Amino acid sequence: MSQRAPNNVPVPPWGLAVAAMLSVQLSSALSVDLIAAVGPTGTAWLRLSVGALVFLAIARPPLRTLRRHDVPVLLGLGVATGLMTIAFLASIERIPLGTAVAIEFLGPLTVAAVRSHSARALIWPALALLGVVLLTEPWAGEINLAGIGLAGLAAVGWAVYIVLTQRIGDRFTGIGALSLTVPVAAATAAVVGIPQSAGHLNLGVLSVAFGLAVLMPVLPMALEMLALRRMTPTAFGTLMALEPAFGVLLGLLVLHQQPSLTQFGGITLVVLAGAAAQRGGRRQPRSREHAAARTDPGLISQGPK
Repeated sequence: MSQRAPNNVPVPPWGLAVAAMLSVQLSSALSVDLIAAVGPTGTAWLRLSVGALVFLAIARPPLRTLRRHDVPVLLGLGVATGLMTIAFLASIERIPLGTAVAIEFLGPLTVAAVRSHSARALIWPALALLGVVLLTEPWAGEINLAGIGLAGLAAVGWAVYIVLTQRIGDRFTGIGALSLTVPVAAATAAVVGIPQSAGHLNLGVLSVAFGLAVLMPVLPMALEMLALRRMTPTAFGTLMALEPAFGVLLGLLVLHQQPSLTQFGGITLVVLAGAAAQRGGRRQPRSREHAAARTDPGLISQGPK
């Protein structure tokens, strides 16, 4: 596939990025009903399996270029993706979508701050953590520790995803990389997902799973690649800091999860921290063409959840 930036896309690059984020959060919001039917692990298995089949259909896995030392990283990346997906879906079964997204966002935000090699940059994860406290409102006495813990586990998974993608990203990028790792993620989720969903599978459930897989990871990945070819990774990463806000928006519109004024303040702190962390938390690509050809494994990457 040519790496030239397409010039005939009528949508502005920021519009593509926003569409990618909306697709991700819409998939998460709509997954709640599927979770009720087949469980969070069953939902993760179905979504990842359909996504793996789509990526395998549109991209041949670059198996000939594999080296022995690549295999552990690719396997680790796939397993981390599977566990991250399971943890996140299990968290939105227990806590509001916007809160889960904000907590999960602490993972990539912390990675970006650490990569800045500046102690001052650690203020941004701390600010985001304050925002999460405002979101969860522990003083209200109705805190769901299991949901928060699962979202925190998803944050760790996202951070691991970024670090491992950094290690392998110079050799395997875009859809080619996903055709290697998403099948491993699907196999990871299958260990518990198949038993959990057994007896609940029917044509309706499979149709919903296909639609959710298109919304995430297939469509966002394509939109991200198009957007990155027309804007800088740093600009895209800053825009992606809006992800938790979109989680709150879709939670409100689809799931009718009404945040309080305090929670609105919390999500604002998370978004501001994410945007600020982009100023120094990213490795510089080796060339402009390289930056356009790959999804930088910083905050800008959704991860194939």
